[in-house]
Amino acid sequence: MSDHLSGQTEINETSSNPILVEVVRGDLIESRHTGAVSVVDAEGKVIFSVGNTKDPVFPRSAIKPIQALMLLETGAAKAFGLGLAQIALACGSHSGSEIHREILAHWLEKIGLSDEDLVCGPSLPWSDYEKKSLFESGHGPSRLLDNCSGKHLALLTVAKHLDYPTFGYHRLDHPIQQRLLGIVEQMTSVDLFPSPKGIDGCGVPVFAIPLENIALSMARLVEPYDQPDERQTACNRIIRAMFDEPYLIGGKGRFDTRILQACRGHAIVKTGAEGVYTASFPNLRLGVALKIDDGSRRAAEAAIMQILRRFEVLTEKAKGQLLNILEPPIFSRSKEVVGVIRAAAPLRLD
Repeated sequence: MSDHLSGQTEINETSSNPILVEVVRGDLIESRHTGAVSVVDAEGKVIFSVGNTKDPVFPRSAIKPIQALMLLETGAAKAFGLGLAQIALACGSHSGSEIHREILAHWLEKIGLSDEDLVCGPSLPWSDYEKKSLFESGHGPSRLLDNCSGKHLALLTVAKHLDYPTFGYHRLDHPIQQRLLGIVEQMTSVDLFPSPKGIDGCGVPVFAIPLENIALSMARLVEPYDQPDERQTACNRIIRAMFDEPYLIGGKGRFDTRILQACRGHAIVKTGAEGVYTASFPNLRLGVALKIDDGSRRAAEAAIMQILRRFEVLTEKAKGQLLNILEPPIFSRSKEVVGVIRAAAPLRLD
């Protein structure tokens, strides 16, 4: 691998990634998860790399903090009086708790739209407790409970601010999507026109990007020295929102929220579907992107934890708070520890 990014999106059909995470039960490695990870700085220098990081992947929700820049740099957030809570929800994949729903509903009122204007489908809360509470209160699935509803409200807010039509905002040919595409291209240094394309789970376009370029965008988020002034301000605001409102990035017990709370300014993390994770280390001015080939969330979480350890962004206090997810145990149904999910050789420190 070269020391700097290429900005190309060529697919290598014969590539084979190494094993990053092992699931051990007793004396046997029961399952193995292959994948790739890239850590780069804001100049595109590769600091750490494992696997085929030039292969394009769909970043899914892991790139939401980059997409949320549009809400700020267009002036839409200021125009509608949005605060850190709404910005955090635009970056997050929330659990659909009551506090999430209340903030989103108030945001919807601010821009004069209804939940019928959101194209993300009606959803239920993440936890069984929240589902039970919802049904007991006489309510059911709602678009505001979809974990991507914050991103969708951000898109609609920008459309209202710029006087774009709100109908069809999820279509690739809509001006809001074209503007968003330009921001992602600038932050990743990739021409996305020839990239593989698809539709994300919430109904908006998604473009495949090499892992190392996704990592570059996360490095630029915390070190935006080469970006326009309004983007630098937007980057700083995104970081502050994620640090100050960790509960709105995920929710109670959620991995992202726990990391943000424990790291206290040393790391930003964001999950995406199908085993994708991103992170930024503000003090080190580095960005991270990883992908587990089989889409396993448990493996992606184990891998990102090892990257946090490798770059020493976890204090001893944070390690104590995150003890049960540093190397997650496997339990029997009687709650006996019978195994462990651990990093494999390419990521392991010892």
